[in-house]
Amino acid sequence: MKNDKDFDAIVIGSGISGGFAAMELCTKGYKTLVLERGRMVQHGEYPTAHMDTWDLPNLNKVPLAEKQQHYQKQDRLNWWVNEDNKHWINKDDENPYNEDQRFDWIRGYHVGGRSIMWGRQCYRWSDIDFSANLNDGVAVDWPIRYADIAPWYDYVETFVGVAGQAEGLKQIPDGVFLKPFQLNCVEQKVREAVAERYPDRVVTPGRVAHLTEYNPEVHKGPRGQCQSRNRCWRGCPFGGYFSSLSSTLPVAKETGNLTVRADSIVMEILYDAATKKASGVRIKDANSGEVIDFKARIIFCNASTVATAAILLNSRSDSFPNGLGNTSGELGHNLMDHHYGMGASGTLPGHEDDYYQGRKPTGFYIPRFTNIDEQTKQKDYIRGFGYQGGAMRVQNNPQGLVGEELKAEVFKPGPYQVGMTCFGEMLPYHENRMYLDFNQRDQHGLPMVTFDAKLRDNEMKLREHGVKCAVEMLEAAGCVDIKSYNSLTAPGACIHEMGTARMGRDPKTSVLNKWNQMHDVSNVFVTDGACMTSSGTQNPSITYMALTARAVDYAHKQIQQGKL
Repeated sequence: MKNDKDFDAIVIGSGISGGFAAMELCTKGYKTLVLERGRMVQHGEYPTAHMDTWDLPNLNKVPLAEKQQHYQKQDRLNWWVNEDNKHWINKDDENPYNEDQRFDWIRGYHVGGRSIMWGRQCYRWSDIDFSANLNDGVAVDWPIRYADIAPWYDYVETFVGVAGQAEGLKQIPDGVFLKPFQLNCVEQKVREAVAERYPDRVVTPGRVAHLTEYNPEVHKGPRGQCQSRNRCWRGCPFGGYFSSLSSTLPVAKETGNLTVRADSIVMEILYDAATKKASGVRIKDANSGEVIDFKARIIFCNASTVATAAILLNSRSDSFPNGLGNTSGELGHNLMDHHYGMGASGTLPGHEDDYYQGRKPTGFYIPRFTNIDEQTKQKDYIRGFGYQGGAMRVQNNPQGLVGEELKAEVFKPGPYQVGMTCFGEMLPYHENRMYLDFNQRDQHGLPMVTFDAKLRDNEMKLREHGVKCAVEMLEAAGCVDIKSYNSLTAPGACIHEMGTARMGRDPKTSVLNKWNQMHDVSNVFVTDGACMTSSGTQNPSITYMALTARAVDYAHKQIQQGKL
């Protein structure tokens, strides 16, 4: 490295995919700079990790006045921002954005990003997902299939540590699993009853990035076995679940090739028209306001779906007046998210004397069972939905009792409630987009991110069927007092935003090729959610990581061959 401004590689973002890119690049010998716009955080700096509810102000509830001042958009669903995790969540008044149509852009700016607060659910995609656009005549075809990414799922799952149970289902292929978090007695009853009534609907333990078994030779970094505390979104001091802070960044640091620069707001990626490649990244120091240019041979964009698109759209030059690598005009378009806010719950009698120990960090998962073949094809909508749910004892807080009487009543056995939330696929509509308003700037001088996206007819019909099926399964399990709901959520609320710089076969209709490499700028790669060509029904993070490892391997081979 010639000086402290020159690197072999730059990674923009330090979350799920950025951390993985950094680790893969560093272990291959590349001097790598990770740029994070938020503050520095080290593993273990989790201020509420060991607090009980009664240790937190207001029994963990954020005062209404504080929410109205700082978190009006971040907490529109009224459950996300709490005293135990608010330090990981952006304040809206300090990080504004605009909406032509509502979009719940939920973010956290700090080293590790949302890998600290993610839901940790890990499900492989299958060819049902990778071929869906082609088969349905929607948007553009994925340039890859399951066979292209399957070995990278193996690689990533082995390192991450995914607890799960093999089921032999084609819609969510089995992976490299640690032992699962077993279903509790009521969840097992639901599994058996649903299987008897609906053989194509499988209730399986949630597949999660938690170490139910710890192997220090494989699960590298400051990690240990999951303690089943279920305080995950606070940050885990035991490293029981996978995050950038506990896993990829420590491994990258051990190589001696990693430099992490926090408080670095990326303004644009610099383009050299003579070489037809990106030359580096321009940042603004969030504290001093100094503008600094860093140079690198290759650049990985991992700032998150929206932030990556915003950086690329703001990277304008004579060669790319509408944003770096945007000759297709697709940058910012095809914005997707999963949609939820629909499902059902009920009480399952008969297990009042059964107990379980610990607070396992997952319940059950019901994979998609519609539109996966001719037998399950629906006439009203395309694609599908899955469910995340669980069973727990109903809270018993009798009124008017205090002291010993209250204690005695609270500890009496009682009924279990079963709940399941439906997560639906959103189609990649070109009209759903985010764009930059260059007439309005934020406090850093960057153009304002603006959203214009919504759920459409296919999603509405899918939601109705998802609720109906949830009720059917609870009835099959023997639940009573079943209540269903269908409260429309805006895109973004599921925090699975995807699209905006999609992969594709044709440079005229996509931004990236099958290696996550920009069609127009060969030394820039995008491996966060921006690269996705459709949204599937599964939680997407494990796919981002697999695509990232695959792209770094490809870039490394291209460099070795003198092509990059």
